[in-house]
Amino acid sequence: MLGLTLSAAGSTAAAAATTSAGEAAPACVQYTAGWRYTFVSNGCDTVQQVTVEYRDGTAVPCRTAAPGETVTFPGYGTNGNEVLGVVLCGTTPA
Repeated sequence: MLGLTLSAAGSTAAAAATTSAGEAAPACVQYTAGWRYTFVSNGCDTVQQVTVEYRDGTAVPCRTAAPGETVTFPGYGTNGNEVLGVVLCGTTPA
Protein backbone atom coordinates (compact mmCIF):
# COMPACT_ATOMS: atom_id res chain seq x y z
CA MET A 1 0.00 0.00 0.00
CA LEU A 2 1.28 3.46 -0.83
CA GLY A 3 1.85 6.10 1.85
CA LEU A 4 -0.71 8.81 2.32
CA THR A 5 0.04 12.51 2.20
CA LEU A 6 -1.69 13.87 5.24
CA SER A 7 -1.56 17.57 4.51
CA ALA A 8 -4.66 19.41 3.39
CA ALA A 9 -5.15 19.84 -0.35
CA GLY A 10 -3.59 23.10 -1.49
CA SER A 11 -1.93 23.56 1.90
CA THR A 12 1.41 22.63 3.37
CA ALA A 13 0.17 22.44 6.94
CA ALA A 14 1.70 19.59 8.88
CA ALA A 15 -0.67 19.93 11.79
CA ALA A 16 -3.60 22.27 12.16
CA ALA A 17 -3.68 22.66 15.91
CA THR A 18 -1.49 22.57 18.95
CA THR A 19 -1.29 19.06 20.36
CA SER A 20 -0.43 17.54 23.70
CA ALA A 21 3.15 16.90 22.55
CA GLY A 22 3.89 20.52 21.65
CA GLU A 23 3.16 23.38 19.32
CA ALA A 24 2.10 22.45 15.79
CA ALA A 25 4.85 22.71 13.20
CA PRO A 26 4.60 25.71 10.86
CA ALA A 27 2.73 25.43 7.58
CA CYS A 28 6.01 25.12 5.65
CA VAL A 29 6.62 21.69 7.23
CA GLN A 30 4.94 18.76 5.45
CA TYR A 31 4.75 15.07 6.19
CA THR A 32 3.89 11.88 4.40
CA ALA A 33 2.99 8.88 6.54
CA GLY A 34 3.20 5.27 5.46
CA TRP A 35 3.01 2.01 7.37
CA ARG A 36 6.80 1.76 7.60
CA TYR A 37 8.12 5.34 7.53
CA THR A 38 6.93 8.90 8.07
CA PHE A 39 8.85 11.51 6.09
CA VAL A 40 8.90 15.09 7.37
CA SER A 41 10.11 17.76 4.93
CA ASN A 42 11.22 21.21 6.00
CA GLY A 43 10.11 23.72 3.38
CA CYS A 44 10.85 26.64 5.74
CA ASP A 45 13.72 29.10 5.44
CA THR A 46 14.88 28.20 8.95
CA VAL A 47 16.00 25.07 10.81
CA GLN A 48 13.12 23.22 12.50
CA GLN A 49 13.25 20.87 15.51
CA VAL A 50 10.38 18.43 14.97
CA THR A 51 8.87 15.17 16.12
CA VAL A 52 5.85 13.14 15.07
CA GLU A 53 2.82 12.61 17.28
CA TYR A 54 1.08 9.22 17.13
CA ARG A 55 -2.45 8.35 18.21
CA ASP A 56 -1.22 5.61 20.58
CA GLY A 57 1.25 7.97 22.30
CA THR A 58 4.41 6.41 20.86
CA ALA A 59 7.31 8.73 21.71
CA VAL A 60 10.01 9.35 19.12
CA PRO A 61 13.09 11.55 19.49
CA CYS A 62 13.22 15.12 18.24
CA ARG A 63 15.00 15.57 14.91
CA THR A 64 16.66 18.63 13.40
CA ALA A 65 15.66 19.43 9.82
CA ALA A 66 17.62 22.06 7.91
CA PRO A 67 15.81 24.07 5.22
CA GLY A 68 15.00 21.76 2.30
CA GLU A 69 15.86 18.62 4.29
CA THR A 70 13.65 15.58 4.86
CA VAL A 71 13.96 13.56 8.08
CA THR A 72 12.55 10.09 8.69
CA PHE A 73 10.46 8.78 11.59
CA PRO A 74 8.72 5.44 12.12
CA GLY A 75 5.49 4.92 10.21
CA TYR A 76 2.10 4.08 11.64
CA GLY A 77 2.71 0.33 11.55
CA THR A 78 0.26 -2.46 10.90
CA ASN A 79 -1.63 -2.41 14.21
CA GLY A 80 -4.01 0.48 13.52
CA ASN A 81 -1.85 3.32 14.85
CA GLU A 82 -2.08 6.74 13.17
CA VAL A 83 0.22 9.72 12.66
CA LEU A 84 -1.62 12.76 14.06
CA GLY A 85 0.82 15.43 12.93
CA VAL A 86 4.20 17.05 13.29
CA VAL A 87 5.00 19.16 16.33
CA LEU A 88 7.89 21.38 17.34
CA CYS A 89 10.20 20.20 20.09
CA GLY A 90 13.40 21.29 21.74
CA THR A 91 14.98 24.62 20.93
CA THR A 92 15.20 25.60 17.30
CA PRO A 93 18.75 26.79 16.53
CA ALA A 94 19.10 30.36 15.28
